[in-house]
Amino acid sequence: MVIGRLIGRVIGRRRTRAARRAALWYAVNRRWDVAPGTHPVPRWSGLVTSSVGCSCGRPDCRAPGAHPIDPCWLARATDDPTTVEWWWSRYPNASIVLPTGRSFDVIDVPEAAGRRALDRLDRLGVPLGPVAATRTGRYLFFVVPGAREELPALLDWQDWPDIDLGLRCHGEGDYVIAPALEPLPRSATWWVRPPGDTNRRLPEAHLVIGTLAHACQRASLVRAQLIGA
Repeated sequence: MVIGRLIGRVIGRRRTRAARRAALWYAVNRRWDVAPGTHPVPRWSGLVTSSVGCSCGRPDCRAPGAHPIDPCWLARATDDPTTVEWWWSRYPNASIVLPTGRSFDVIDVPEAAGRRALDRLDRLGVPLGPVAATRTGRYLFFVVPGAREELPALLDWQDWPDIDLGLRCHGEGDYVIAPALEPLPRSATWWVRPPGDTNRRLPEAHLVIGTLAHACQRASLVRAQLIGA
């Protein structure tokens, strides 16, 4: 237990520095609004983590370490570096909440579909924005704001059947948890394609939605075959 706690402190200090650097980088370099979020609280058993709780303290938390701290986060999210510095001095372990619907929307698909779609989009030469993966097995594709409102019409226009593709879109009033700029243990999210100079220009939803929907359908069929086998 003692060794586990020591390891946890080392990881915690590294996470603190990385989260602060990343929050400032997103605010200053990308002009993305940010807000502080909760962080995971590991429960150690010897040298391994037996489970992960949430810093909010709720035993029934549905998103451990991956939701805003402040109930008014949406109104207070900002790209002002002074405010960001103050937040991470007050909440040094905070995760980074990025409001969607402002600088970007995020199309959220199952991991298997995300991997397939990313490979296909690369082969087609479609310019992409940042792409992240989550601990819960999802891929997050950053696209131009307004995608959530456009999505039903785009899927209907492309004649997708009325089935659950497992495809979601985060838009105005929602959020995603941003990865740090470096890989960290127990992170809720991490970058598959990090933000940089080459992907500042985000794709329109119509450029990627067909490939993402097709990949989701394929992934759904594979899951069904495995279950039926």
